[in-house]
Amino acid sequence: LLREIVISDFKLRYESSFLGYLWSLLRPLAIFAVLYFVFVRFLKVGEGVPHFAIYLLLGIVLWNFFVEITVGSVSSISAKSDLIRKINFPKYVIVLATSFSALINLALNFVVIFIFMIIFGASPTLYAIIMIPLLIIELYLLGLGFAFMLAASNVKFKDIGYIWDVGIQAGFYATPILYPITMLPPVAQKISILNPMAQII
Repeated sequence: LLREIVISDFKLRYESSFLGYLWSLLRPLAIFAVLYFVFVRFLKVGEGVPHFAIYLLLGIVLWNFFVEITVGSVSSISAKSDLIRKINFPKYVIVLATSFSALINLALNFVVIFIFMIIFGASPTLYAIIMIPLLIIELYLLGLGFAFMLAASNVKFKDIGYIWDVGIQAGFYATPILYPITMLPPVAQKISILNPMAQII
């Protein structure tokens, strides 16, 4: 059942679009291009930070992964209400299916990041190679925890989706993605690193 929901959701997401599955790659790249030219080229943010463009792209991809798991889960149970009425199955499967779709997109986006690393001449250290899978697991569990809470809350309180949209937007700017954490004052750095997303990214 989990496999079928994941496959159907992934197919339906790009069913009516001309570029189809390519949007899962083009969307983060388009966001990266805009933010790169505005913040890196014009505002000179991240100047002096080695491979800041790769850091920016990786940060956007990881943030989008978190957003996709959480935002996608908010209305996931409500959207599948017809299926829930017809079949008796654990409701958490629906939220898991949303998170698995996000994992597929993340895997595709990491291929793009790898290509960019080759283009920019960035090579990961052994420490990074070991840590990246562990950090992705941490990020997945963090996103899944929020996803379960949001999906359950939204069944009763329909305002949750709107509140989370605002919160996720604020969280993006509060997390050092567009800027290196060293740009913040020492006190702000300590507060910022309490954010689990800041730690991971």
